[in-house]
Amino acid sequence: MSYIRGFASDNNSGVHPEVLQAIEKANVGHAVGYGGDDYTQLAVEKFKEVFGQQTDVFFVYNGTGANVVAIQALTNSFHSVICPETAHINVDECGAPEKHSGCKLLPVETKDGKLTIDALKKHMHGFGFEHHSQPKMISITQATELGTVYSIDEIKALADYAHANNMYLHMDGARLANAAVSLGCSFKEMTVDAGVDVLSFGGTKNGLMFGEAVLFFNQNTEAVKYIRKQTAQLNSKMRFTAAQFLAILTDDLWKRNASHSNKMAQKLAEELKSIEEIKITQSVDSNGVFAIVPEKIIEPLQKEFFFYMWDESKCEVRWMNSFDTQEEDIEKFVTLIKKLLKE
Repeated sequence: MSYIRGFASDNNSGVHPEVLQAIEKANVGHAVGYGGDDYTQLAVEKFKEVFGQQTDVFFVYNGTGANVVAIQALTNSFHSVICPETAHINVDECGAPEKHSGCKLLPVETKDGKLTIDALKKHMHGFGFEHHSQPKMISITQATELGTVYSIDEIKALADYAHANNMYLHMDGARLANAAVSLGCSFKEMTVDAGVDVLSFGGTKNGLMFGEAVLFFNQNTEAVKYIRKQTAQLNSKMRFTAAQFLAILTDDLWKRNASHSNKMAQKLAEELKSIEEIKITQSVDSNGVFAIVPEKIIEPLQKEFFFYMWDESKCEVRWMNSFDTQEEDIEKFVTLIKKLLKE
């Protein structure tokens, strides 16, 4: 059974062949469970190579689990987390961060998915007042849910502000590889060196079958293993998660995958520029293209190349590109758009 490659989500793509090979290689004999295996230790060492020796690594099943573990580990239930209103933790995690951490999420309206100090200041009050949840964490997404990317200076400014107010900076890095390629920087420059305290490092959207990692930088992580267990994120056969990260962090596979998906997004955006009925709404910094399109073409277009609506009130759609998106997919997609617009 085969499926047409669409533009709905980079979660819809398959697994990169090199990652599948890594899983197969790990699938030999027995290995100690729950992270006591050699693959997990090697993967932890690889992360420390990339991010620095001060990094503590905890593998989890999925992105929501990574965010929950990250937030819960550095907060108490009377704290609050400031984030963009479009943040995955606010919109697409069914209240999991609030349920598990007890924290209140304080969303901030943004134009491009990027949080600014001026915008978040409205939530910076009530410190020491027992009737008010205490702001303790700023959470940003890199690349953002709107496909935009924070500059390193923007991240540093948010980190400095957080630390000056006795707060933490959390980064949801579900598409961190795409952001690093966009900025032309290393993972470390964009996170540790910029002042990020805890990172949800994504792999699934960049060629993995499953698995994410929570990375803590210079933090007390004594309680994290218990939090991970309580949130049902401890994988018994962890070697298969670790083997995938070893594959993607070796020989820059992460960069090859992200570079390709970013390139495909740029190609799609370039092709769309000549169509006056299509209005691209966000800067195409990573692997997503957001656009307002005529309502009449949405349903027939989705039947051929499935994708999601982003904002139905203004016919805004989201078109995501993956490591396996092909130029011919984009050419066929744009040809169909032009055909439908003429009907």
